[in-house]
Formats: sequence, C-alpha cells, structure tokens
Amino acid sequence: MEKTHIEEAINGKGLLQSEETRKLQYTGGSSYIVSLPKKWIQDLGLKQGDHVVILRQGNSTLQIAPASKRPIKEQKEATIEVGKDHNPYFIARKLIALYFLGFNVINVIPKEDRLLVEQREVIKNIIRRVLMGTEIIADSATGITLQVLINLLDLSVDTAFKRMLLIAKSMHRDTLLSLRENNVELAQEVIKSDDEVDRFSFYIVRQLKIAIKNEYLLKEIGLEEPRNCLGYRLIAKSVERVADHAVTIAKDVIEIRQPLNKDIVEKISNMSYFALEVLDDSCLSMFKRDYEAADRAIEKARKIDEMEKAILRTVSKPRDVNELYRIKLITENIRRVAEYASDIAEIVINMTVQQTLRKG
Repeated sequence: MEKTHIEEAINGKGLLQSEETRKLQYTGGSSYIVSLPKKWIQDLGLKQGDHVVILRQGNSTLQIAPASKRPIKEQKEATIEVGKDHNPYFIARKLIALYFLGFNVINVIPKEDRLLVEQREVIKNIIRRVLMGTEIIADSATGITLQVLINLLDLSVDTAFKRMLLIAKSMHRDTLLSLRENNVELAQEVIKSDDEVDRFSFYIVRQLKIAIKNEYLLKEIGLEEPRNCLGYRLIAKSVERVADHAVTIAKDVIEIRQPLNKDIVEKISNMSYFALEVLDDSCLSMFKRDYEAADRAIEKARKIDEMEKAILRTVSKPRDVNELYRIKLITENIRRVAEYASDIAEIVINMTVQQTLRKG
C-alpha cells in the first residue's frame, strides 16, 4: 500500500509514525497476509527473505519481531579532530560522549601534523579507566583508533548493575576496615576501585542509549519498556554516588592518619552496615520489581538519622575539634548512602506502581 502525500510530508519533517492501519487479505484458501510499512522494515535492518516471528499476546494482540536473536549490527564510526591547543579534558569529554551514543569505532586525528604525547596519554588513560569493552586498534603520533569490542548482549544491564553494586558495597566495607585499622594502603585501594564503578556506570548508560532506540533490543538486554531506561539511569547514578562516599571516607583515613576511638569506630561500623542493608533491600526490590519491598526500604532508611545523632551525642566532648569534624564527615557520608538507597526505592515504586492498581 503506497503512502499518501500527507503521510510523506509528515515523515519528511522527522516525526516518528508508530501506528498504521493495514487491510488483511485472504490468499491461498488457508492464510491471511498483511503488508508492512517499508520505512519500518528499513529501520529494523530487515530485507526481503528475512524471517519474522509472530507472537499472540492475550486475546487481542499480535506482535511481529525479527526472528534473529542477534542485535542489528550497525558499525557506527566517528572522528575527532584534535588541535595542539586543545585541553586534554576536551578529548576526554568527547570520547565519553561518543561512547555513550553507541559509536563502535572512534578515530582521534590531529588537526596539525601529530598528536601531542600528553594527548595520547589522556586517550589511553580514559580507555583504561572508564570505557568498558574498548581497545586501541591503531596507535601512532598521526592518530589513534579505538573500537568497542563488547557485544550489546554479552553483558545485560541487570548483570552490569549487580557487579557495580557489589564493588560499591565492597568499597564501603574496606573503608570501614581501613578506618578500624588506620590502614592507609587499604584506603588507597578503595580509591582505585572507584574507577571500576565508573566503568560499569558508563557501560550501563551506553547500553540504555542504544537499546531505547530499538524496542527489540530493549527486551533482549532485560528491560520491559522504554520508560524503565530513565529509572535504571538514575539508579546507576545513585550507586555511583554511594561509591563516591566511600572514597571520601578513605581520603580522610589517608590524609589524617590518626586513629579514632575504638568505641566510636564500632558505632560508625554499625551505622554503615545498616546503610548497606537498606541499599541491599532497595536494589533487591528493583530486581524483583517489588513495590511493597521498595516501600519498606524507604521506611527503614528513615532510621539512619537517629543513628547519626546518637553517635554525635556520644562525642559531645571530643579530644579535639578535628576529631569531631572527622566523625561528622564520616557519619554524614554514611547517612548519604541510606538516602541514596531510599532514592532507589522511590524509583522502583515509580516503575512498579502500575502493577498495584486494580484491573478492571
């Protein structure tokens, strides 16, 4: 069926047409056929002869999907021109932005004759620290080419998030251990671990940006509908901030190098374990899509304020002003963990509230 001039004009303005009415035709005495819009087929990367799967959903819906379980292989390539006067952070920001947008190959070339040594080091450092699944496939003074080798379906968003969460929680446990033992080396390891959390966070953002453009890929990576992408993005950011608070406490251990009172450290540890418990509850409610569990996690998180006040009351007469400042800094960072856990639970509630409504 040919498009009308009106339809062509609408599509020409860039508006996405997501619904069309087509007529069923009877053929062969036992089958019905229906034509599909050419633009939709092209957008999905399909061609004549490809197989599609027809699914019956309930009593009133039919769904047509590509038969292949592999994602559409689109080799997206971009080139960055770098001048000698460009700040290294210019390169870093652009590399990360292109990574987020789903480019598979990124070329960095000089505007003049060659890249500066400092610029090349920045590129390699960015790839090593934050761009998961990316490797350098060409490296010289006249240009660097990096390629994202990891497949979209190799690591699901849920799996990446679980690994990110485990690292963030381990950072907090190691931070408490370094505080208890006044262990500077362990605190330094905590700071290094923050790069791993950032790598998973950036990877999740990249996956969400790619999948939100294709409903089929969205379901393949474990998400039910496009609106969940925003929720996952905010949740990943919250876990990233949880790791940042562990780094702040670790830096305090490194900079002060003075042990705190053992009784105070024990109370701080109990507070931290409680905050991580709330974080666990919130994230578990997300994985299970459990509205009630998320609501309970929010109520539980409220207790963190009283725990913080109880610790500060016990140090009303500190040995010195710096000690009181340190305790306030540490307890505030732990309290923020519980608050981020509460934020995650609120997002889960927004994502699952519809399933609590009575149908009818």
